[in-house]
Amino acid sequence: MKPGHVEISGAGFAGLTAAAAFAQRGWSVRVHERAPDLRTAGAGIFIFQNGLRVLRAIGALEDAIRGGHQAPARETRDPSGKVISRFEFKVEQRIYTVVRQQLLEAIAAAARKAGAEIVTGSEVLSADPSGAVTVSGGITRSADLIVVADGVNSRIRDALGLLRSRKRLGDGAIRVLIPRLPEERDGIDSQNVVEHWSGKRRLLYVPCGQSDLYLALTTLERDAPGHALPLRQEEWCRSFPHLRSLIERIGTEGRWDPFEVITLDSWSAGRIAIVGDAAHAQAPNLGQGGGCAMMNALGLAVAVERSEDLASGLQDWERRERPLTEQVQRVSSLYSVVGAWPDALRSLALSIAGRSKWMVGQRMRAARHIPTGT
Repeated sequence: MKPGHVEISGAGFAGLTAAAAFAQRGWSVRVHERAPDLRTAGAGIFIFQNGLRVLRAIGALEDAIRGGHQAPARETRDPSGKVISRFEFKVEQRIYTVVRQQLLEAIAAAARKAGAEIVTGSEVLSADPSGAVTVSGGITRSADLIVVADGVNSRIRDALGLLRSRKRLGDGAIRVLIPRLPEERDGIDSQNVVEHWSGKRRLLYVPCGQSDLYLALTTLERDAPGHALPLRQEEWCRSFPHLRSLIERIGTEGRWDPFEVITLDSWSAGRIAIVGDAAHAQAPNLGQGGGCAMMNALGLAVAVERSEDLASGLQDWERRERPLTEQVQRVSSLYSVVGAWPDALRSLALSIAGRSKWMVGQRMRAARHIPTGT
């Protein structure tokens, strides 16, 4: 299909990756972000090999991982601090952890370099499958393609009637960044990604470069004291007494996000394509929310470029990309189910899963995937 014009709603990972990919293929691109500047919540993010491949393809890799942390292993520990499973990342399975804002800005820079226009303080109010969008101020624009990447609460998606299901999993996380201490930068044991479990609560410890630690404190939605903000430090210290010195460094920042899974009847309608959390939000248990968003955004640009017309391109795109994304959603949701089990049963299940090549393969399937266009 010959290049045309694309209007994109949302300047998150999906929207900006799509902007870079389409602009590199000769399309004129305009991205609308309703916020006054480019900002992302969630503190830190995992970039597995699949995400690294996408970033290389759009020219954002170097900026995205500069100063990031390459974790040697991921561990799961029980309430006493005992390691119940350990997975070492091989060279071909490398993983970087970085601050989300750094990744966002790297992709934005790649999009702008390719010629995309990013307009902040501009919201897409409605989109028509015929190719018309109405933005802030009541201005209507036409496009050969509209990409909707405006998040889990997308009003455009809902207005199109594409939502099949929206399910809350019953748990969620408080996510924060805190400064990384010198001993945490140098100590061998503090280089790993570690998930600590205690009852229905878990604390994920993630180094993000030399300066930052990303902490995700996950618990059930019915655990009101556990997800209260500002964080009730004593509540979490009772669950993780051996991590008191870490928990007491958490200030008043942070946000609580319940985990949700979204599925659609179709990822497209007419000249509109839905990508990212608006199409396939998932629990962050596998660290692949951003990876799937970037893969599917790049895959969209490739599919449209290779097709004779937009309709066939959108069909080919969804047929190719959707099965893997839904596999990630299923496995990630299962992890939330296991999290609600009693300590002993959960520890046994995680220990078995950590030793099972099949289970590890399911968990790492997306990470090992070679994305379309890379």
